[in-house]
Amino acid sequence: MPPVVVGIVDYGVGNRRSVEKAVERVGARAVLTGDHDALREADGLVLPGVGAFPSGMELLRAGGLDELLHERAQAGVPILGCCLGMQLLFESSTEHDGAAGLGLIAGEVRALRAPGLKLPHIGWSEVAWQAASPLLAGLPDPSVFYHVHSYVPHPSDPASVLGVSTYGEAFASVVARDNVFGAQFHPEKSSAHGLRMLANFAAICARTPA
Repeated sequence: MPPVVVGIVDYGVGNRRSVEKAVERVGARAVLTGDHDALREADGLVLPGVGAFPSGMELLRAGGLDELLHERAQAGVPILGCCLGMQLLFESSTEHDGAAGLGLIAGEVRALRAPGLKLPHIGWSEVAWQAASPLLAGLPDPSVFYHVHSYVPHPSDPASVLGVSTYGEAFASVVARDNVFGAQFHPEKSSAHGLRMLANFAAICARTPA
């Protein structure tokens, strides 16, 4: 069988090459592109990202990639948002003057409450699992992942939360709604645990009918 194809949504921000290499390392074929037709042909999509929510959404909209992501999500294609990419999955953010997001998962992104602690939160943090998911197969509880962020999502539905981490406050670090998944951390920078999560995502893509 040919390898599963994971499209990495290229909208000009994020550790795109690092994500590409990590996806290839787990045995999938990575396609790093902003081309709609190429992304439609992929078995699943990864939305990476670093930086501010409003500018990230502006870049997605400029390339029509917001509509492409909605189309693919509605078609049942697995989608994994990482770091800023995870936040963009939500309905809105309070960052800067605020902005509307993709709305693929209900909820709002707000500033991380961490009084007395340095922000952004940078470093390795444990994530404790709250629910079972194929995305988490084979991962220990808790697992450790590399986080870099100052904002966190607040899902409207507690059932959307797969994993929780704590830095000042407890926050949703892994989320899911149907075929849409999100990780607040960088799987591609998270050593064995991050690679296992990416391998699990590739397996989800392989099992999802085209």
